[in-house]
Amino acid sequence: MPIYEYQCPDCASEFEELVFGDDPPACPCCGGTRGERLMSRPCLYRPAGAHDDYSASPPPSGGGCGGCTASSCAGCR
Repeated sequence: MPIYEYQCPDCASEFEELVFGDDPPACPCCGGTRGERLMSRPCLYRPAGAHDDYSASPPPSGGGCGGCTASSCAGCR
C-alpha cells in the first residue's frame, strides 16, 4: 500500500494518506473527499563531504560548498 500526498481543493490543506483503493481519502481538516494527488518530492540523501565530480578537488572541510551556515544552505544557490 503506497503513501500518497494529497491537497484538498475545498480547504487547500495538504496531507499524506496510506491508500488501500482508488478512491481519494477524506481530508483530515474539513472531511472533503475530492482530494487531488500531488507529485511527491524525492528525498535525496548525500553524506557530508560527498560531491559529484570525483576528478575535482573535494569540497571545503566540513562538507558543503562553503556558503552554508549552521542554519541554512541558502548561500549555496
